[in-house]
Amino acid sequence: MTVSSRRDLGQHFLVDENILRVIGRLAELQTDDVVLEIGPGRGVLTRFLAERVAHVHAVEIDRRLEKDLAGIDRVTLHWRDALDLDVRALEPSPRKLVANLPYNVATPIVAESLACDQLELWCVMVQREVADRFFASPSTKAYGAVSVLVQLATERTGFHPVSREVFRPRPNVDSALVAFRRTGPGAAEEVKTVIEAAFAHRRKTLANSVALAGVTSRERAVDALAAIGRAANVRAEALEPRELVELAETLR
Repeated sequence: MTVSSRRDLGQHFLVDENILRVIGRLAELQTDDVVLEIGPGRGVLTRFLAERVAHVHAVEIDRRLEKDLAGIDRVTLHWRDALDLDVRALEPSPRKLVANLPYNVATPIVAESLACDQLELWCVMVQREVADRFFASPSTKAYGAVSVLVQLATERTGFHPVSREVFRPRPNVDSALVAFRRTGPGAAEEVKTVIEAAFAHRRKTLANSVALAGVTSRERAVDALAAIGRAANVRAEALEPRELVELAETLR
């Protein structure tokens, strides 16, 4: 019996195998790679990866898919919420994240995975607007906390728009493949806290936003902004990623 998708899990199953060649190219797959796949669904991408790499860790929360995913060589299945997974504890250790990410958790999965230093390359299928956010420029509508976190740790290496027809059910939004490679460590936890607080209230000034988020007082935030050469009424989206790191270090 065919397993139907669950909207609450953000499931859109990959059914067109032609897109797999694009994924393989953008993910720069090598025979000795260990890959982390989140949301394998019915296993179309899982099988493609397993035929080309040394090992795949496939993380799936939906036990209804057990028959679809069972018995694939060189694949370890982890039946759990990916946001609760300790990637550092996986053996063998993955160095690439290659996945058709569930729509409802794509942003937090990418943001959290940046702290896993063993991950060197990402190739993820996400909503087009999410893909645009990852490498958005400051002072644009798409630029936000996840843009800063991704750009502090990585550089984009590939981008490919994806037709809605490669999924079942057909989504109501456009998708894209985006690939990026690590260039540095993920943001320290205290820096991440300031970045997320800075964008928490986008209609507010940065100083008011971090104060409302409970990170610091407005007065301290204004002083820290002055120390990095920014006005008291600046909004978070005006700051470059490195300026937000400077701000967090000044507040500390």
